Order: sequence, then C-alpha cells, then structure tokens
Amino acid sequence: MSDNTGAARSRAAQVTENGKLELVDREVPTPGRGEVLVAVEACGVCHSDAFTVEGWMPGIELPRVPGHEIAGRVEAVGEDVEPWAVGDRVGVGWFGGHCGHCDPCRRGDMISCTNGVVPGIAYDGGYADHVVVPQSALAAIPDDLSAVQAAPLMCAGITSFNALRDSGARPGDLVAVLGVGGLGHLGVQMARRMGFEVVAIARGTDKQEQAERLGAHHYLDSTAVDVAEELTALGGAAAILATVTAPDAMSAVVGGLRPRGRMVVVGASTDPMQIPPFALIPGSTGVVGHASGTSKDSEDTMRFVALQGIEAMVETYPLEQAAEGYARMMSGDARFRVVLTTGA
Repeated sequence: MSDNTGAARSRAAQVTENGKLELVDREVPTPGRGEVLVAVEACGVCHSDAFTVEGWMPGIELPRVPGHEIAGRVEAVGEDVEPWAVGDRVGVGWFGGHCGHCDPCRRGDMISCTNGVVPGIAYDGGYADHVVVPQSALAAIPDDLSAVQAAPLMCAGITSFNALRDSGARPGDLVAVLGVGGLGHLGVQMARRMGFEVVAIARGTDKQEQAERLGAHHYLDSTAVDVAEELTALGGAAAILATVTAPDAMSAVVGGLRPRGRMVVVGASTDPMQIPPFALIPGSTGVVGHASGTSKDSEDTMRFVALQGIEAMVETYPLEQAAEGYARMMSGDARFRVVLTTGA
C-alpha cells in the first residue's frame, strides 16, 4: 500500500503503553548496511512477547513492535549483505543477531553473545507487514514448509529441537517430555522422530490421547502417579525435557533420571526449583538450562520438521487482530500456538 505522496506504507501492531497493542500505519523501513528488509507473512505469538507487551523487561523503548517468530520473504537488502537475495524465504527467531567480538562470539557460541539482540525487544519485531533485521539473524525456510508452520519453529520449535539433540540421549533411550503445550507438543513429535522411547507427562488425562497420537509411547498423569517412580520403573530417563513453567513440577521428576541423565530446562520461570544436592549426587545426574539457538540451528530445526512430517498445531489470527491473538495465547486456552498472518 502507499499514501497520497506515493510512499510505501506498512501496518504494525505496536506497544504504546504497558498492556496495550495498537495497530498503526507507517512507512516501510529501509535496511541499512548488513541489514535485510523482510516482508512478513506470518509471526508466531510467544509467551515471552509479554516482556514487551506487559513491560516485564525494563529498558524496552516504546513504542515497540513485538514478535520473534517471523516467517516471510526478503524484500530488500542493504549494503554488504550476502548471500541473501530478494525473494528468498526466510525466518527470524529469538536469535536476532550477535556482535561477533565478545568472548562467547569469538569462541563460536553466538547464542550466548553478551550483546545479542532479540526482535521485538531490542528492535521492532514481526507483528507487522515488514521488519528490518541483521543478516546474521536470517534462517532459510525449506520450500515445502509453509510460513504459518515455519513461524512457531523459530522459537518454540528450535528450543525443543536443540535441547533434545544436545541432551546426550541416544536413539533407543528413554526420554521424557514434561508438559504437552506449545513447546511440549513439538518436543513429543521430535523425540519420537529422533528414535527415543518417549514419555509424555502432563496434569490430568485430557492430553493423553493427543500425546499418544503425537508419538508418545507412554503417558503419565502427574496428578495420579509419582512420576519419578514411574520413570524409574521404565528404566530411568536419559533426558527429561522440561517445557513447563512450574518449578515444583520440574523438581518432582528429577528422581526419574537414570544415572548420568539430565533434565534440560526450557520452560522459563523466575521462581526457584527446590532440588536437594543429594538428589543429584548418587547418580551423577544434572539439571541444565538451554537457550534456543542460532539462525543456523533454526535452519536445522525446519529441515528436520519438514523431513519428518512434524506439524505445529496453531490457531491463526490476521494482523489487524494482533491484540486478540496475543490475548488468546496468554490465556493458555490456545492449542497450542497462535500465529498472526499478514495476507502477504
């Protein structure tokens, strides 16, 4: 679209004050040196978008456009950009660029960059028709993966995939997925396709049929059984992917790890876990956190998903209903991810 001066215009849902998303019309941004303009086709709504929308992270400058699960096409490139070209299908996730000169970057650990930036927090994100991002943030989307399917993989998907493949578990090992939600429903599918014996753990039985349909070999209702005892009876978990945000639930399953097993925590919470040291020492077990991954890790995730026929379960909302889509995701009623679409 364009205004009466002929200048190209672009819609964006921006945070003008804490808790308020407002749809505005603005000029299409121009990429600078090392930057790329992406025409957004879809953007997932993530719970961590609340950092921006609700003002949970201090120092975010308003107005700011949220969104770090972006899928679209390259519309323009700035100077010194390669190998990206106009028309390329690309995604952008939590990893929104790195500095290249801090100690983690110099060691090749770009996701741990001390100056790393996140779309929708450090700069305007994907609740918009267009977004400008550093070229290092771009991940190529496979041709056989739609934008709506690709978008949630840029955070929820890569987080689960990377945590599982770095967990130390091997094909045939028992792996448990704690929580069958936005991350967990992808984690169950990924764990099954990686060749693990998969245990899905959730509260109640309402998710049992779905978890088994997604690929779980076993289902444990944490309100009815001692999960740690049940995992031990199955031989002990080589890895537990903890996708919930309930520290008590995480603490309760640690005893189900086999010797030298690890619980990998990807469910973000500011509350402490209560795990006595003696729960870890006898079996040399461990509890570790795991960040999402770089743009190349996102490419690995999408390629794996496309090859294995994994599907993100999503509800879609048009961009002009960004506030409604955000509220739906935050309510916890969505099954399992909300994706905003631009109609592009």
